[in-house]
Amino acid sequence: MRNVNIKINGEERQYQIPQGCSGIVLEDIAKNIEDDYKGYIALADINNKLRELSYSVDEDCEVKFLDTSSPDGLRVYSRTVSFIFIMACNELYKDSRVVIEHSLSNGLYCEVHLDRELEEKDVEAIKQKMMSIINNNYKIEKISTNREEGMQIFESYGMDEKAQLLKYKEYDDVKIYKCNNYIDHFYGYMLPSTGYIKTFDLKLYQKGIIVLGPSENDKTKPIEFKPQPKLASVYQEAELWSKLIGVDKVTTLNKIIENDEYPEVIRTVEALHEKKLSQIADMIKDQGKRVILIAAPSSSGKTSFAHRLSIHLRVNSLKPVSISLDDYFVNREDTPLDEFGNFDFESIYAIDLERFNKDLKDLLDGKEISLPKFNFKLGIREETGKKLKIDENQPIILEGIHGLNPMLTSAIPDEDKFKIYISALTQINLDDHNRIPTTDLRLIRRMVRDYNFRGYSAEKTIMQWDSVRRGEKKNIFPYQEEADVIFNSACVYELAILKKYAKPLLEEIDRSNPSYIEANRLLKFLQYFIELKDTSDIHSTSILREFIGGSKIVD
Repeated sequence: MRNVNIKINGEERQYQIPQGCSGIVLEDIAKNIEDDYKGYIALADINNKLRELSYSVDEDCEVKFLDTSSPDGLRVYSRTVSFIFIMACNELYKDSRVVIEHSLSNGLYCEVHLDRELEEKDVEAIKQKMMSIINNNYKIEKISTNREEGMQIFESYGMDEKAQLLKYKEYDDVKIYKCNNYIDHFYGYMLPSTGYIKTFDLKLYQKGIIVLGPSENDKTKPIEFKPQPKLASVYQEAELWSKLIGVDKVTTLNKIIENDEYPEVIRTVEALHEKKLSQIADMIKDQGKRVILIAAPSSSGKTSFAHRLSIHLRVNSLKPVSISLDDYFVNREDTPLDEFGNFDFESIYAIDLERFNKDLKDLLDGKEISLPKFNFKLGIREETGKKLKIDENQPIILEGIHGLNPMLTSAIPDEDKFKIYISALTQINLDDHNRIPTTDLRLIRRMVRDYNFRGYSAEKTIMQWDSVRRGEKKNIFPYQEEADVIFNSACVYELAILKKYAKPLLEEIDRSNPSYIEANRLLKFLQYFIELKDTSDIHSTSILREFIGGSKIVD
């Protein structure tokens, strides 16, 4: 019997490795300290490498446990809940197809394809079956193998889609998870057993089921279900577009690239975007809207969208003008502080709401205003002497993170406003059980753009991302259902394009770098895509050009 010294939360602890064991298992350590954590412990970080709780420690080290209050910990918990959900559905409905579609209404929207519509009794039956699986505390076994053997295993189970996905996997190592005679492949980590799931809930919503995990503030309660009918309808539209184009998963996209059929896909995607922009411009014209408010989370293509919308409005005999919200910042010394004592430039109170609303109202009343300009170097707002007066056929375009917040334009009647929310809502997943989160697509977009046009490293972009996400969660997402229109800026082919730009940037990040874990995670799902190096069919006004370069409408 020997001892190992493990540092946890700054405290040095000594553990005895039992006779005959190779090390001390992380889950044995976690069980004794789980009450100290806000969420459920789901994963560990050892020397900047993520380890599952089934991992054995055999030498002195520092362990950082990750719970469900952290993105990585929550991903593991959610993935395990999804695994149990899939198992339950397969036991109840033998020939059903279960698809983990996308995030929605604070949870994961999933579909169970039967020969009929789902009912409340189905949701209750699935929930009870999941509880049975959880209460039995079945072990979730990880089988490490190679690509060829992994394909053979899935083919033997009749899971041809999984085998096809592994065919395109770049790295030869394959992880297969087995639980109670059911197997599956995931590109992320899993909990050691089904009994680790303590809190979840299911809600019937539209044609599918929302799977909810633990609440951020109280892990013993499921997160609150919030219907998002407008966002749901855009996802449904994206699904229809995917069927029209013939690309619903990575394998179908890869085959299209292999067969040199991608030019038609690119042109079709761009045509769909163009058609949607035209429809939005027609709505603005027909409804006589005078203030166009555009809000979007980071790297959604807001700038390209605004330029393209302006063109369509001009086609409709309108002459839109743009006003920068940045020029209405309060002086830096008056900027509110965040919880860390830093200037909170993303707060709505960082904007001079009184001056902005007065100028906006005066413009709509036919008056002339003086335009300010914010001097970022000095941190003060300055008067430029420039004047602006508009006619009735000149709608005002306002874009910014607070575009949909009613406080921003409180002095303007709602009937004068047209509110647009933009996001890159991914239509393509790895397979039925491995989704690609919207936030991952946006992070990769931002990483490529930051490197190409701002001189930022991938490390810097990754390290800033948590702060960006906090701002979005606080200032953008709560208002997305306020939009009159939601525009999906995702291009079904784009990850194959972005891979050739993002992969070398991510591979430069070594294990000593604090951004390594996130870089490694992104590489893990990009490995399934065939690189599409030919960008000649991507038009110079495409939203994607904003990130990869070659745009004629974005500086």
